[in-house]
Amino acid sequence: MNRFKNNKKFRDNIITYLLVIVIFAVVESLKATGHISSLMKGLLVPVCIYIICAIALNLCVGILGELSLGHAGFMCVGAFSGAFFSKCTAEVITVAPVRFILAIIIGALVASLFGFLIGIPVLRLKGDYLAIVTLAFGEIIKNVINVLYVGKDSEGFHFSLKDMVSLHLKEGGQVIINGAQGITGTPNDSSFEAGFVLIILTLFIVLNLIDSRDGRAIMSIRDNTIASESVGINVTRYKLMAFTISAGIAGVAGVLYAHNLNSLMAQPKNFGYNMSITILLFVVLGGIGNIRGSIISAAVLTLLPELLRGLADYRMLIYAIVLIILMIFNWSPAILELRKKYSVRNFIKNKKTKEVE
Repeated sequence: MNRFKNNKKFRDNIITYLLVIVIFAVVESLKATGHISSLMKGLLVPVCIYIICAIALNLCVGILGELSLGHAGFMCVGAFSGAFFSKCTAEVITVAPVRFILAIIIGALVASLFGFLIGIPVLRLKGDYLAIVTLAFGEIIKNVINVLYVGKDSEGFHFSLKDMVSLHLKEGGQVIINGAQGITGTPNDSSFEAGFVLIILTLFIVLNLIDSRDGRAIMSIRDNTIASESVGINVTRYKLMAFTISAGIAGVAGVLYAHNLNSLMAQPKNFGYNMSITILLFVVLGGIGNIRGSIISAAVLTLLPELLRGLADYRMLIYAIVLIILMIFNWSPAILELRKKYSVRNFIKNKKTKEVE
């Protein structure tokens, strides 16, 4: 039985990898033949960003079983730490891929550190209380960066929480983080190809974690905390592990986001409450605990508003109807029963049963 389950998980994981690879190949072929508009090309990196965020949050919500509304805050930390590094080292590290990889590592580590520090007090709470506190921490992170001014001159770095003038920069100095205006001039190192690689890497980390001994311990905590404690599982340790990894992956998505804006501004307000709810929406509609569903949901719901733009006033109405249909399709007991009854797996099983008879 265990061997059958392992084979089933392996097949599911392969299907998930193949889904991402096939979509990437199709999009690349369409780009090469000029069948994708410039507007759609501009959405390819945001799709990758939201897919990574959805996978990260699903690790926390679906696998760990803890509702977090603060992942936009971790994304914000990753975005600003990675962009800060890239902007400060743009003249020193001239090889863009190397600089971008280092920025991703730094963004992931800083976001993981914040996730670890926040997770220590937060993960002692449950349910709605956990959601409210993580939301509060996300807003705190956003608002702290919103009033942060950082500059650099010949004497080093200068920090202020008041205004740009308070930095007292020498002649030739530059402002790196300009409060609510955010950070500008970040090297445009993000690309659809880089996003694809990061999605594959994210899937590798999350799927291998789920299939590992640690992953089984995390899922046992989700199913029954008391039973997990009774068999010697360190609940605090595994909760912190999952939450920290989830925060780090969200930080990677933030770095990809910041390096995609180029001349635009990575502003703290972009990582607010609405961003957290949007990411949660992808997870819920794709199926809580369903990594492949999160990928499909994030891609479809990110592209759908732009695909419907030609319908003018009706596009958001159609978008809302699609959300309702997806919710019913994924969560209605009657629909779930029909899906199970007429699934390919059930069809093959019935066919084999008839052959045996």
